[in-house]
Amino acid sequence: MWRSFNWIMRTNIIANLLLTCLLTGGSCLQAKDWDARARELVGKMTLPEKIEELHGIQDAGHYRYVPPIPRLGIPAFHIANGPAGVGPAGDNPQKPATALPAPIALASTWDAATANRYGVIIGQEAKDLNEDLLEGPDVNIARVPQNGRTFEAFGEDPYLVSQMAVAEIQGIQSQDIIANVKHYAANNQENNRGSVNVIVDERTLHEIYLAAFEASVREGRVASIMGAYNKVNGTYCCQNDELLNQILKKDWGFKGFVTSDFGAVHSTVPSALAGLDLEMPTGKYFGASLERAVISGRVPLSVIDDKLIRRFRTMMEFGLFDHAAKLRPIAARKDGIKARHFAEEGMVLLKNDGNELPLNSKGLRNIAVIGPFAAKAMTGGGGSSHVEPLYTVAPVKGIQERVGSKVQVAFADGKDVTQAVALAKSSDVAIVMVGDDETEGHDHSLALSGNQNELVEAVAAANSHTIVVLKTGSAVFMPWLDKVPAILEAWYPGEEDGNAVAAVLFGEVNPSGKLPITFPQRLADLPANTPEQYPGVQGVEHYSEGVFVGYRHYDAKNIQPLFPFGYGLSYTTFAYKNLAISSKHFPADLQSSKTLTVGLDVTNTGKRSGQEVVELYVGFPSTPAIPQPPAQLKGFAKITLKPGQTRPVRLQLEPHSFVCWDTRTRGWTIVPGTYRIVVGSSSRDLQLQDNLQVN
Repeated sequence: MWRSFNWIMRTNIIANLLLTCLLTGGSCLQAKDWDARARELVGKMTLPEKIEELHGIQDAGHYRYVPPIPRLGIPAFHIANGPAGVGPAGDNPQKPATALPAPIALASTWDAATANRYGVIIGQEAKDLNEDLLEGPDVNIARVPQNGRTFEAFGEDPYLVSQMAVAEIQGIQSQDIIANVKHYAANNQENNRGSVNVIVDERTLHEIYLAAFEASVREGRVASIMGAYNKVNGTYCCQNDELLNQILKKDWGFKGFVTSDFGAVHSTVPSALAGLDLEMPTGKYFGASLERAVISGRVPLSVIDDKLIRRFRTMMEFGLFDHAAKLRPIAARKDGIKARHFAEEGMVLLKNDGNELPLNSKGLRNIAVIGPFAAKAMTGGGGSSHVEPLYTVAPVKGIQERVGSKVQVAFADGKDVTQAVALAKSSDVAIVMVGDDETEGHDHSLALSGNQNELVEAVAAANSHTIVVLKTGSAVFMPWLDKVPAILEAWYPGEEDGNAVAAVLFGEVNPSGKLPITFPQRLADLPANTPEQYPGVQGVEHYSEGVFVGYRHYDAKNIQPLFPFGYGLSYTTFAYKNLAISSKHFPADLQSSKTLTVGLDVTNTGKRSGQEVVELYVGFPSTPAIPQPPAQLKGFAKITLKPGQTRPVRLQLEPHSFVCWDTRTRGWTIVPGTYRIVVGSSSRDLQLQDNLQVN
């Protein structure tokens, strides 16, 4: 499916370029053969010009910017951040754009088609704002939920992250905008991110932390990659020959270019030789010092040329050399409606005792909306991913418009708990909105800050109809879990916060989100629960948990989480039956073209239409040499069912669904044995299973 998206995108670019060259009388060879065209261009450049194009500049008028060379027709190169919408670029003040729900909310949709549409909007708006490269998506695994950028990425499972990333990349690049998948690699915490040395074994690196990057290259055809701040096994990422030259460019056949994270470069010659292609935001190492290194022979000119050819070839392929930039107004309301839909689809219903939700406005006279995250729209996390929203919808406004003027909606920010309790007592229902405020640059506690836990408990004691709406970017502890009947995880809903939350609370939308991360009960339950593992000791962090990240760890250790990976309730119920596998035998052959179909029937057994995510897990044979978790996600599908309706679901498994990393051959292998095929609605609700022999 991804290859078809990519083919359409590239075909459109080719057609546009051919039309341009015919109309202008130019060479059609130039339009079709970007590599030859880029090589010819680089051959005309002087050494100072080449050096000028290998780094960004920062001055009073420019930032996130590589300057043009008018005499050669080389255009300026504009870069914007973009995991949650078009973020900071070279403009001051920042240009507004649609503030989409956080990527962690997108991951909660478990819907690749939604991820593609999310990418299309970001790409469209980046084009409208005259940007060329968009720094996103962020595909770093949520190794520890305390990571300050958990909200920016897609969760803890490499398969889910890969599927969402590939789809979003295709969406971004379909708009002739270069996607920039980040942060390569093993950038899984913000504490000491600029210097921490990640010690990770080869199998874990490939199976967990490189998997989404590999999928982004091989399936998503991503055009650029960002090198991370940290070290991996003793070497900074932006000068890591093993990561950049060997794995990325040679093993995966990556044809695009590698940018640095901002300020992540630590050397000139090692970084140049290791495969870094563009230093950002300035030329501290790839400026005059690189020019001297070339003149002295420490860096061959061929290495410099390769860096430029990679970027120019990519820019030509995306039409950036042939189409003049043109500012266009963003379709604010149209894109806002889509943003609202994404937020609704990503919300996860965690608890709903006694069918407390959905609310019925006809039976209500007054509603109390309480808490610090009810005061204004939670448009996203902080740091470089921040989007300046085109508009916002506050929670109270969204709820008031939903229920109409006959129902009174009163607000208290919760700073005064006594006042909040009085309001709750006088109301038919109390909606308490609490959360966190994650940001790039530092990690965070899993406990809600300030008096938020006290507030929830006090309001719940005052009103038995208390609903908690969480606006968090990651997992949080819930000491009041047993004291409230309903909990909705809304994540960071984006600019349409008020409308999206109200639509789910009042049943216009039936929640269908599933958790992309495990919610733990206590810190001791986490896979990385020692100082040596996280945040590290004396600048060194050991990934000694290996492949047992997220739910793999909880399942292997038989630890009960607060809420498991893949979990999410609905306002209806579903039943699974009739599991059937197309064959009980499968060859242990990576070159095989054989696929397996796992089929089942799903029935909506409730009274409302709803969507269900069907999750397929595979249990690998485990040995002392290659220990395996009880099950790992290898497929999923989101379906819509009316009350009483039954639909067949067909999920495909291919040879790569059964691979693990072989450290002896330094490649993927399939271990013969008995594999368990299990299907369910979460990692802890596996309802159907059968065995498969891999020969």
